[in-house]
Amino acid sequence: MSEIRLQKFLAESGSASRRKAEKLIKQGRVSVNGCIITEMGVRVSEEDLVELDGKAVSAEKRKVYIMLNKPVGYLCTVKDQFSRKTVIDLIPGVKERVYPVGRLDYNTSGLLLLTNDGDFSYRLTHPGHEIKKVYIADIIGMISDEDIKKFRIGIEIEDYVTSPADIRVVKKQADTTTVEIVIHEGRNRQVRKMCDEIGHTVVKLKRTAIGNLNLGDLKEGGWKYLDSSEIEEIKKGPM
Repeated sequence: MSEIRLQKFLAESGSASRRKAEKLIKQGRVSVNGCIITEMGVRVSEEDLVELDGKAVSAEKRKVYIMLNKPVGYLCTVKDQFSRKTVIDLIPGVKERVYPVGRLDYNTSGLLLLTNDGDFSYRLTHPGHEIKKVYIADIIGMISDEDIKKFRIGIEIEDYVTSPADIRVVKKQADTTTVEIVIHEGRNRQVRKMCDEIGHTVVKLKRTAIGNLNLGDLKEGGWKYLDSSEIEEIKKGPM
């Protein structure tokens, strides 16, 4: 193994995503050959002793890519300090250390990817790659042409303006509307915040697709390994 950046090494070990690995380094929780590292730019190889919180880590040999249909009521994290259920509880038998790619909040269900491939995770989560994410939402009330226009232009939320997105009506009910929402970002609770901003609270939310990957007939709580063609679909370019 040639030398690679420390944060990439941590990501390939399955210890954390590359972004999370950078935070761990800055927090002084990572050491190389007994020396605590707090700055970016350090390069390591298999010959180096890399430790996280005093425990040795090594790069995973086998890359694993998992698609999960996450139910409501599970946290998108590897461990929870309060012993609440996490998505890792849904994939028994997976020996490799994997972590979620991005997040779905506690009350959101649907397509979630897990991996031990740091580059794959980075590609999916970095905003510059503009990977589309499709959601089906039940919202209160009926959306207007003006609401749709706001989605397509960008909506100001807190301290940022969302990238152009799309929303279309799937089904109308008495008090709620089912809509399909397509975004190319993945900020914290973004879909819910966008809908709140146009005056339509989300009462149910499910992610159905990431790029060209769709849930298909994968049952809720079920999971599968991605095959090589599905992995390449994600890796080859913006979708």
